[in-house]
Amino acid sequence: MNSIFLRIYGGMLAALVLVAVLGVLSVHLLNEVRASQYRERLAHGTFTLMADNLVPLGEVERKRTLLIWERLLGIPLKLQTLAQAGIDGGQRSQLQRGQVLVEKTGPHAAKVMRQIGTEPLLLTGEVEQISEQLARATIYLLADELVRYPIGEQPRRLAELKQSKGFGFDLSLRRLEQTDMDVDQRRRVDEGDTVMTLGKDGDSIRVVSGMAGTPWALEIGPLYQMNPYPPQLLALIAVLGLCLIGLIVYLLVRQLERRLSDLETAATRIAQGSLETRVVADDADSVGRLAAAFNGMAEHLQRSLTIQRELVRAVSHELRTPVARLRFGLEMLASARDDQARDKYLSGMDGDIQDLDKLVDEMLTYARLEQGAPALHFQRVNLDALLDQVITELSPLRSDVRVVRGACQGAGQGPDAQGPWVEAEPRYLHRAVQNLVSNAMRHAESKVSISYQLGVQRCRIDVEDDGPGIPEDVWDRIFTPFTRLDDSRTRASGGHGLGLSIVRRIIYWHNGRASVGHSEHLGGACFSLNWPRTQGAQ
Repeated sequence: MNSIFLRIYGGMLAALVLVAVLGVLSVHLLNEVRASQYRERLAHGTFTLMADNLVPLGEVERKRTLLIWERLLGIPLKLQTLAQAGIDGGQRSQLQRGQVLVEKTGPHAAKVMRQIGTEPLLLTGEVEQISEQLARATIYLLADELVRYPIGEQPRRLAELKQSKGFGFDLSLRRLEQTDMDVDQRRRVDEGDTVMTLGKDGDSIRVVSGMAGTPWALEIGPLYQMNPYPPQLLALIAVLGLCLIGLIVYLLVRQLERRLSDLETAATRIAQGSLETRVVADDADSVGRLAAAFNGMAEHLQRSLTIQRELVRAVSHELRTPVARLRFGLEMLASARDDQARDKYLSGMDGDIQDLDKLVDEMLTYARLEQGAPALHFQRVNLDALLDQVITELSPLRSDVRVVRGACQGAGQGPDAQGPWVEAEPRYLHRAVQNLVSNAMRHAESKVSISYQLGVQRCRIDVEDDGPGIPEDVWDRIFTPFTRLDDSRTRASGGHGLGLSIVRRIIYWHNGRASVGHSEHLGGACFSLNWPRTQGAQ
């Protein structure tokens, strides 16, 4: 099973089968509980009435009464103690609460127990046909109870018995002509017989018995047979439910499979070189987020490869010029006639070699920066000391250009008692400021100014020059690698177009940004570094 979806389908199928088995077991248990409750409901009223009638009787009278009931009802009855009954603690608690305990002994037979008052005695009966025998027993007991009252009070007494004894079926006294029976059934009832009739719904029975010397007919019912849930119907419902659930799961997983298949296809096309391939990521679920991340990865990969191609072309172009000058110098060196000419060509070749070495150093630096942020160790850096160091290092490079400090603000505010500090990586911040000043010195006519502004949360360093400036339409690409303008900032000024790219990457690591604009004080270009004064945990 190499497909993840086959495993999903297999797992779903196993889960559905497990649910079906648990459902069948649950229904079986439910049927058992319903059958037990049904038997207890039928037996409760009858055995409660018998047990209550035995309470005021003595031992001899109880035995005689039980014999009479056994002969008339056809139900074996006996008295036994709680210990003789062999019941557990839960069953004993049920009996002590006045409930009837029914233990199934056959398909339709049951053993019924009821405690006699508060005595440790149980009235036990073996009922073979629980519905029919209990109905006949109930008819006899109720009739025996009602004949003790005047005819007019018998309906009220029956209602009291129904409420107090907890019969699980309806009891009523009706006149014979009001009963729903045919002529023959009414005749039998009038003669004192007990008649069982089928209910109109066909699923219930009613038991009717005449009461001698009264106009009443005692009716019990309707009595409904406890029908367990048929296993065939349950199996059909389970199969249909499993099929429906399986179909829904298939449709859901199929959609997921299709979307992941689109991702696989897109990844294959990108691997084959089609870098512009993208997938639809219009959903907010996990697959949609995966698709969005995939598109971001593809865009980053495409952008990185594009930059790599541009770098390769730019490096090839940058290497061509010094290599060509070296070749020319070697040719001229071979034809030099005196030491002065030879020294001139050697000096030019040495400059070309230094230019190549500087180019390689900048390319390695940029490549290292593009691979990702190194381990940065932020610490407090004194801006006054940093600017003085950069001015001291770069001022000798061009004697005709003065590098000076501009207006520096924020040095004496709040926490600046220790000086104008910022949190930064000292080595990389020094490299960024150094690159900006070197770039400004190459294009300045006579002056370069360095200044800073410190706020509570952010800081900014500005490097300005009095050169020709930078056109506004190229501000957005001036920090792109190997970008050099074709105006007054020409190749004659030196540089390889990597210094500003390195600056942008370094300040990005400091959660800031680099920007370019016009200098209001000197009239040339103004490069700015803006980043948070405190870096926090990195």
